Amino acid sequence: MTEREQNLLAWLHALTGTHHELVPASNDASFRRYFRIQTDGTTRIVMDAPPPQEDCRPFVHVANLLHAAGMHAPEVIASDLEEGFLLLSDLGNTTYLDVLNEDNVDRLYGDATGALARLQACIDPASAGLPDYDAELLNVELSLFKDWYLQKHLGMTLDAGQESTLATTNQLLVDNALAQTQVCVHRDYHSRNLMFTEQYNPGVLDFQDAVIGPVTYDLVSLLRDCYIAWPRERVEEWVQNYYQIAVESGIVNEDHVSEMQFLRHFDLMGVQRHLKAIGIFARLLHRDGKGGYINDIPRTLGYVKDVAGCYPELDEFAALLDEIKG
Repeated sequence: MTEREQNLLAWLHALTGTHHELVPASNDASFRRYFRIQTDGTTRIVMDAPPPQEDCRPFVHVANLLHAAGMHAPEVIASDLEEGFLLLSDLGNTTYLDVLNEDNVDRLYGDATGALARLQACIDPASAGLPDYDAELLNVELSLFKDWYLQKHLGMTLDAGQESTLATTNQLLVDNALAQTQVCVHRDYHSRNLMFTEQYNPGVLDFQDAVIGPVTYDLVSLLRDCYIAWPRERVEEWVQNYYQIAVESGIVNEDHVSEMQFLRHFDLMGVQRHLKAIGIFARLLHRDGKGGYINDIPRTLGYVKDVAGCYPELDEFAALLDEIKG
């Protein structure tokens, strides 16, 4: 047992007066670790977020925002923010990814889009106290694709033409993101972070990186999930349904954004998100020694190629993707 685990157990003992066993609750792509414990006849989740790599304060802040919006997020029962320890309510161990299938996907995605509408309609961007998903952050994320996937993972050296194509594409994607209605964005609203619960489905996890940003970002995370794929026609139908929800909820003004514009925003937002995700998956392997995500790259890159083939302004980028041997 590490010294940090001993300190965590000592903190829990001081809180509950009980000795606990730390049972791993999930794997995480960050430095955070989660454990499940038994206390007071029920289960709780313990988050270990070691400083200086992690900071619990954003998690606590966003959890409060989500609860105020009526979303089903973990309750922060106790915290030691300096040490990076949180005691949380337990939303169970059944993720959306565990249960999604052809028979239940419409119902489960209906629950998830309903919760997303609450997130976007009930959290005021101006007073939420969240950072902006600005051009600088968007570009930093886009750089991950080149730095970690193309160069590090594939060993590619881009020529001047390829560099120019990538730069032009990145600018298009950033402009598309900034042109959208700006709302609260979870940033990882997908099947591994949505918990299937019998009541108040879904439970929502991993929200500490929330920002104020594009209205289609979380919808892309959900409907073009890096871990499970659905036919394009079905995805577009879900996007159209959400557009109507967003209009009726006052999230999107249909006089300013048509359904076709919303779909374009969604498609291009997906390219940005998926290029970032591909870079992160490669970085997890090469920097962090976590190879569990590398097999999700083909599906994720497939989304990018599919969208690139649908928009003439991405023709040169589509040709660049065809040159990638990965």
